[in-house]
Amino acid sequence: MELKIIKASDFKQMFIAGAERLAQNVDLVNSLNVFPVPDGDTGTNMNMTFQSGVENMRNTNSQHVGELAGAVAKGLLMGARGNSGVILSQVFRGFSMAIKDCEQLTAKDFAKAFIGGVESAYKAVMKPVEGTILTVARESAVSGEEEAKQTEDIIQVMRSIVESARQSLDRTPDLLPVLKQVGVVDSGGKGLLCIYEGFLANLSGEVIIDDIVEEEKGHAHAIFDDLNEHPMSMDDITYGFCTEIMVRIGQGQTTKKAFDYEAFRQTLDQKGDSLLVVADDEIVKVHIHTEDPGEIMQLGQEFGELIKIKVENMREQVRDLEDQESSLQQKAKPQIQEEYAVIAVASGQGLTELFQSIGVKEVLSGGQTMNPSTEDFIKAIERVNAKNIILLPNNKNIIMAAQQAAEVSEVPTVLVGTKSITQGISAMLMYDPEASIEQNRSAMEEYALSVASGQITHAIRDTQIDGLTIKENDFMGILDGNIILSHQDLKETLIQLVNRMVDESSELVTVIIGEEGDHQLAQEVADHFEQTNSEIEFELIQGDQPVYNYFVTVD
Repeated sequence: MELKIIKASDFKQMFIAGAERLAQNVDLVNSLNVFPVPDGDTGTNMNMTFQSGVENMRNTNSQHVGELAGAVAKGLLMGARGNSGVILSQVFRGFSMAIKDCEQLTAKDFAKAFIGGVESAYKAVMKPVEGTILTVARESAVSGEEEAKQTEDIIQVMRSIVESARQSLDRTPDLLPVLKQVGVVDSGGKGLLCIYEGFLANLSGEVIIDDIVEEEKGHAHAIFDDLNEHPMSMDDITYGFCTEIMVRIGQGQTTKKAFDYEAFRQTLDQKGDSLLVVADDEIVKVHIHTEDPGEIMQLGQEFGELIKIKVENMREQVRDLEDQESSLQQKAKPQIQEEYAVIAVASGQGLTELFQSIGVKEVLSGGQTMNPSTEDFIKAIERVNAKNIILLPNNKNIIMAAQQAAEVSEVPTVLVGTKSITQGISAMLMYDPEASIEQNRSAMEEYALSVASGQITHAIRDTQIDGLTIKENDFMGILDGNIILSHQDLKETLIQLVNRMVDESSELVTVIIGEEGDHQLAQEVADHFEQTNSEIEFELIQGDQPVYNYFVTVD
């Protein structure tokens, strides 16, 4: 089979296939996270970003390939989540720019698009690091360009790109030592390879045979049928109850069957939409929108013991939103545009209230495992209606999306590069509504980045990193992004972390307690330190953040 021209219809199907291939491998890509923390979300971010691009393309009625590519790029830009999503959006921004005038694509046009993607992505990253998605994109694009000099067959060019991407991905641990240390390849590069594999499968009609090594690793499976988690009207709701269960497989008196992932997923697929099924050898997690939550629970109980249940009535949520909107409309008054608005990212009711209490105008829900997109920031900027905007991403994986929003915003917007919640709180201590926007940015960032940020979470697998042996379910103390200790006991982990953070000049230790944290335990640690050092005071704040048991900062 030979293909010399890609028409608009071919182009659409190719991108849809790439999106499907990536969606099928979300969990695998997530599992390649270097740190064994429960927030590996590269696959999720890339998937949601790419789905946004494909959806925008689907809604574009054009028979011009360049216009379709532009629609993909626009959707990716606005839907970009996390650093991996932003870089992916830049790859396909350059891809689209290179072929914007092409109604159809030849092999040379096709190869030129991949080269354009690489150039755009490298320009977007301040300090490009080899051994990442950038390397995989560059080396595969060069291979495609060379192949296009020898053949007019687009399938052969795409095959060369995929083969080179696989080889490049295998070499990433040799270029980035931390990957070799942990024993993984680059997760972003793997996500990009999945997209390219989807392209090739569609163009050639070939079936992709998954790497047997990956299958033997026993990674969890995930199927996303719909990402609409927040229906805006009754018309958007087909199944009214957002239902989540977690089942401990093979345990409990209700167990009737041996667990079969595919059979279970297929059964659930008939019971609702927005289905997500994640399973390993011990636990299966289910998310589904259904009309009968009880039936979902019963189906789960056939395989084991229910250990977590969550059911939300989405119709009631929509009614509440409609009531709130109606009330706001009745009370609406001309809004006075404020000079400044600070927009911060945080997750957890306690943290939301804390940021609002210290001057943040709007708190975007997000953080680990759910990163706000560029579009989310843009919409927040529009909502707050201020003359100047300051963004606090509060997570290193959100900085690029926030920066992208600042660049495209029509309102003067600056980014304070906070990488943690504690840095975000510290930044607000230096916020001065009487100062200029640049003075605020400089003062807030300088102080925030000078503050040590501690975090505690649990390990999701055994690993060794920087000479530290970590066992699954150990608690890890993380200081300024580096794992510095691991212990089976949560209290001892918190004590050791605080010990590493305080010195003779320390006066105040702030501990922010997560939804999996223990207030009494934190108080015991505070008592321990205050008894041995009367110069140190502790402040305990209920933050309710997910993933991290505690955030710690020392002043």
